[in-house]
Amino acid sequence: MRPLIHPEIADVPLELMLHALADPVRVAIFADIVKQDCSQSCSSFLTVGEKQIPKSTLSQHFKILREAGLIRSERRGVEMHNTSRCAEVDARYPGMLAAIANAHQIQMNAREKTTAKKRSTRR
Repeated sequence: MRPLIHPEIADVPLELMLHALADPVRVAIFADIVKQDCSQSCSSFLTVGEKQIPKSTLSQHFKILREAGLIRSERRGVEMHNTSRCAEVDARYPGMLAAIANAHQIQMNAREKTTAKKRSTRR
């Protein structure tokens, strides 16, 4: 098994972090990991939003988040458990992740309102 890469935050370019969070699935995964107090297994993200995510695609998303320094992954038996590295990132880029998480939540709330409106007009 190949070792997992967890770069030092100082070695991760800001652009790499922003690129990792530019994908809607990855930002949703990251936001969910940040909300949890304990590590999250990859299998808990087989459905993101309303989308089913194949395991191979999910593995790629976690790899990108890990290599961008945003999460730390740990193998536990056959499962991979993930935690955020917010404290480390926040020490280097204060407030960046909080602003991104807040913007993501605003966007998700707006989508939910739009979806609810569409459902109510169909009735």
